[in-house]
Amino acid sequence: MAGYTLKAIRVMRNMSQQDAAKQLDVSPDTLRSYEQGKSFPDVPMIKKIEKLYGITYDELIFLPEEYGETVKEVT
Repeated sequence: MAGYTLKAIRVMRNMSQQDAAKQLDVSPDTLRSYEQGKSFPDVPMIKKIEKLYGITYDELIFLPEEYGETVKEVT
């Protein structure tokens, strides 16, 4: 498996942000912050993410906070 962002792997697992956040025992806002690269999970949370999504840390791509400023939206 190649690297995937948190959002991509969540979508691939057919999970809503709300459902994933509930299973990870965090708020949807916290999960959104992880997915957008505004904050990063600590090691215990990474372990929960690995278990929930069935992936390893090496397969995850964490986006930098300025990602949205450097990528143009395709219209």
